[in-house]
Amino acid sequence: MKTFRLVSAIGACVLAFSANAALFEDDEARRAILDLRQKVDISQQRMTEELRKANEDNTQLRRSLLDLSNQIESLRNEMATLRGQNEQLTRGITDVQRTQKDITQGVDERLRKVEPSKVSVDGREFAAEPAEKQEFEAALATLRKGEFAAAQTSFTAFTKRYPQSGYKSSALFWLANAQYALRDYKSAVNNFRTVASADPEHVRAPEALLSMANCQIELKDAKSARKTLEELVKAYPQSEAASVAKERLSKLK
Repeated sequence: MKTFRLVSAIGACVLAFSANAALFEDDEARRAILDLRQKVDISQQRMTEELRKANEDNTQLRRSLLDLSNQIESLRNEMATLRGQNEQLTRGITDVQRTQKDITQGVDERLRKVEPSKVSVDGREFAAEPAEKQEFEAALATLRKGEFAAAQTSFTAFTKRYPQSGYKSSALFWLANAQYALRDYKSAVNNFRTVASADPEHVRAPEALLSMANCQIELKDAKSARKTLEELVKAYPQSEAASVAKERLSKLK
């Protein structure tokens, strides 16, 4: 009986110990679980905080990107505006340059109409007024068309209007030719003589003397014609007119 009681007591002690041990293990497990939960909670909090910060960073980044996009679009608009202004300015400059060119051409044209310019006639260069040049050329063109009376009128008017003209000797020479063609030999002799006497260095001077002799022959003044031809040969021995004069002298009686 005592033995049974002892065994029972020992068994009870074992059961109690086992229960205490199990109870102890449950407390450790709970503490471990609590610690784990706490760690998980902490991790979740950290992750949540990091996600929040990441979201904030992403939001800030999106804002920055949006601002940058807006700035780029604004710059594009400004560039388009500047390009348009530049094109407009370029067109304006082109228009101004064209206007200046037109004005310059207009001024040059007006100046050409009133300012003397250099001309070259019969191997001589001199300054002539636009109207003076135009009138001489018109008279010469009339002569070349065979309109001798009109040419005589034009050259006579020209010599009176421009008595100091560089065209003077040439104008008198062609006036005399028109008069010769009209058989006004006396007037022609006077004008040919003026060319040869007043301007002996003129390229037409030898020809003027030869033509003068021809007029004198037409006037039946052989003596004066011979004298004129001899003068021509003496004054301009190397000229073509002198060669013709020599032939005329050999035939002139």
